[in-house]
Amino acid sequence: MFFVVAYDIDNDKRRKKISDILEGYGFRVNFSVFEIELNPAQLDSLLKKIKSVSKKTDNIRFYHICKSCASKSFLLYKNKDIFSNSDWFVL
Repeated sequence: MFFVVAYDIDNDKRRKKISDILEGYGFRVNFSVFEIELNPAQLDSLLKKIKSVSKKTDNIRFYHICKSCASKSFLLYKNKDIFSNSDWFVL
């Protein structure tokens, strides 16, 4: 299953913990956006980890992207920077 995960967390310490967790599962494509491919067990594990760190005031969104939709995605510009590991998902 493919997911785009976006978050808006106002607490620096919690935001860093969430981003560290997400980096263990996928690729950062923007400062607060990750592209992740997970099986059901990995999704369950990721959600448990995030729930153990996050607060109800945090905004963390998971967008489930079907495989056929993922293959239709495209990248308009590719910058050579810290987000260069993302080209596995965006075509």
